[in-house]
Amino acid sequence: MLVILGFAMIIVFMTLIMTKRLSPILALIIVPTVFGLFTGAGLGIGEMVMDAIADMSSTAALLLFAIIYFGIMIDVGLFDKLVGFILKVAGHDPVKVVMGTALLTGAVSLDGDGSTTFIVVTAAMLPIYQRLEMSPVVLTCVAGLINGTLNIVPWGGPTARASSALQIDANDIFAPMVPALAAGLLVCFVFAYFLGISERRRLAKNGVAWVDEARSGTSGSKRSDLVGAVARSSSGSNSSSGSGSGAANGGTTSATSTLADGDSDGSDAGSGSDAGSALTDTALDPNRATLRPKLFWFNLILTVAVMVMLIADLLPLPYLFMIAMVIALMVNFPNIKAQQEELASHASAIIAVVAMVMAAGVLTGIMSGTGMVDAMAEWLVAVIPSSMGPYMAVITGLISIPMTFFMSNDAFYFGILPVLAETASHFGISAADMARASITGQPVHMQSPLVPAILLLVSLSGVELGDHHKKVLWRALIVSLVMLTVGVLIGVIAIG
Repeated sequence: MLVILGFAMIIVFMTLIMTKRLSPILALIIVPTVFGLFTGAGLGIGEMVMDAIADMSSTAALLLFAIIYFGIMIDVGLFDKLVGFILKVAGHDPVKVVMGTALLTGAVSLDGDGSTTFIVVTAAMLPIYQRLEMSPVVLTCVAGLINGTLNIVPWGGPTARASSALQIDANDIFAPMVPALAAGLLVCFVFAYFLGISERRRLAKNGVAWVDEARSGTSGSKRSDLVGAVARSSSGSNSSSGSGSGAANGGTTSATSTLADGDSDGSDAGSGSDAGSALTDTALDPNRATLRPKLFWFNLILTVAVMVMLIADLLPLPYLFMIAMVIALMVNFPNIKAQQEELASHASAIIAVVAMVMAAGVLTGIMSGTGMVDAMAEWLVAVIPSSMGPYMAVITGLISIPMTFFMSNDAFYFGILPVLAETASHFGISAADMARASITGQPVHMQSPLVPAILLLVSLSGVELGDHHKKVLWRALIVSLVMLTVGVLIGVIAIG
């Protein structure tokens, strides 16, 4: 009964958010509560939920202070030069913008922290997407794919958990999987390229003309008008792609247009020396009052120091960002009133993200507290016939795809993987092979509503979680299957 209720709950939850019958926050609270009552948990549900929320409090604190810190860095102009460079290189070409998103996500993802990656990527890229009227769902799809694929690095969560659960060295898991990781990333970049092509066609279909300046021989002074008639007709009006203040304010996602008032005058607003004007009225408006150009090097050194300490794991991450936020706020905004205004400007983003994390605690708490997770895991192990023993590593890779989406990495790696590995050992399959197979599901896992970082990404981008899932899930599934297949073909994921 618990198995049936568990899978039914997941199906109902996914259906409601993908069809937009309920917002993710409401679905995360209402659906598990109803199904939890059907298990007979009664008033005990309250204690289950509070225990889960207590466990997630450090994550909520991390996201809260990280949003404020990077919001400050965005406001004071730390990322302006990076965005200007991307605009100069990408121009008005949606394909180049999407590929730039993939490259930036890959570079930042090497720190192993999804939340930090998504804050930086949305800060740098969302204003560009909004300026060019590109869909922010493309941004979340590409960022989610790349980050999920790189989530298997040794200092990332899943590889470390698999290493601890099976008591093997993390590098013994990761190093042989590098070719599979490369294949997965290659597929991600192929997806990114075709998403860019799709965006270019969509904009053209909507009456937006795009000109390849390199092939046409036109210079930056002769504007290839990406916004065209659409921009001229909608300047100053509402846009469905989200607010230009979404990144600058740590994720505030109003629906105001991000087009410049003077966009229709034919001037080059998006390339070369005019990159700054391309950001007028967006999150990185070069004329905003919060800019602190004289403190650029201080802010850069502070941010690099935070990243180094994050990777070195010298302090608990929530406390690290608390200290960094205090320093950034005091130096950049020494006036108390200015500090209060800066904090208040990020309030809506903080509320949205922290509320989502707390709501996710309801789902995880009820699934764990009622025994649904354990029952589903035991059922999966039981239904695997002994004749499939030699294929246990492949089966583990396949199981990891849905199971790490529907449950936490902790539950899978510490609860299910050891049982599967013990079974596989009777067929001559090593623990290392099982561990490598188990991490191939991470591109799909990263899209789970139980992952706070992905909730942060969609919140900052002003994207509905259901819209993100429609675009990203099947692509993430293909990436996972490619990684698993390559692992088998090169012999690092054994078939007994």
